[in-house]
Amino acid sequence: MDLTTKYMGLKLRNPLVASASPIAHSLDACRRMEDRGISAIVCFSLFEEQIIQESLSLENHLTRGTESYAESLSYFPKPEFFLVGPEEYLAHIAKMKKAVGIPVIGSLNGCSMGGWTKYAQHIQDAGADAIELNIYLIPADLDQAGEEIEKVYLDIIESVKKSVRIPVAVKLGPYFNNMANVAKRVDEAGADALVLFNRFYQPDIDLENLEVKPSLHLSTPQAMRLPMRWIALLYGRLKCSLAATGGVHTAQDALKMIMAGADVTMLCSVLFKDGVDSTATILKDMQEWMQNNEYVSIAQMQGSMSQKSCSDPEAFERANYMKVLQSYSSRVI
Repeated sequence: MDLTTKYMGLKLRNPLVASASPIAHSLDACRRMEDRGISAIVCFSLFEEQIIQESLSLENHLTRGTESYAESLSYFPKPEFFLVGPEEYLAHIAKMKKAVGIPVIGSLNGCSMGGWTKYAQHIQDAGADAIELNIYLIPADLDQAGEEIEKVYLDIIESVKKSVRIPVAVKLGPYFNNMANVAKRVDEAGADALVLFNRFYQPDIDLENLEVKPSLHLSTPQAMRLPMRWIALLYGRLKCSLAATGGVHTAQDALKMIMAGADVTMLCSVLFKDGVDSTATILKDMQEWMQNNEYVSIAQMQGSMSQKSCSDPEAFERANYMKVLQSYSSRVI
């Protein structure tokens, strides 16, 4: 049985990839993920704010006693907020490459044009096999049109692509006026892969202390429906690879994503919930299902249930919406 797949030109032993998360801080955990079947690891993210903060801190020290940027530092998280700085991040990428034999993908997280994108080259020089560009942009300007926001994305992608030779994946959120058109333009801008979708973690309000606080909830299998639909819609229409992220917890989830058209499926929440060892179970269950259903390779099943290939293409659009509503009409009391 052939479980291999290609992602951004990288040949992987199977479609299970560890998504960017704090798990990659531990080299031992990275080795265990490889041992349990993970085919590639996306390192935790290096944030735009970390890079800018380091630059401002250096400027502050160099210009101490003069008009400087010292007041600007208060707008950024304190240095101890980040577990590592930019230089430590690059050193960690190099350590990961020595610790494991599978591809290591760096993660660069930002939301605006600027010098931080040049760190893509530093990540490449540290030994990363590819870069995942996580553009985490929350547009809150009432006067900024959708076209302007999309241009920010495309400018960042083009800037990073010009600075590196290794493949670049782009992790997008789903909140665009026309997701299909944005995917097409990102593909044309040179992205080697689309990672669908980014989770925009929502803040909460602490009623006791009357302050806004961060809130993190692990994904559930229900979350996979959105990326699965869009991967099925985009499969065969773009040059770039497609990666599914969000809600993949079981072998069945991974198989559905592959049938929709994904080249790889990203694992994250399940690794926190059930531990790194859960990867081996997922991989074993995938193999058993494939054998029982007479599939001999990942390539054989990939895209078989995409909009391009399935018997009812409209099921991925309005037809599904109408059928769902009608199916519940008889249950109304």
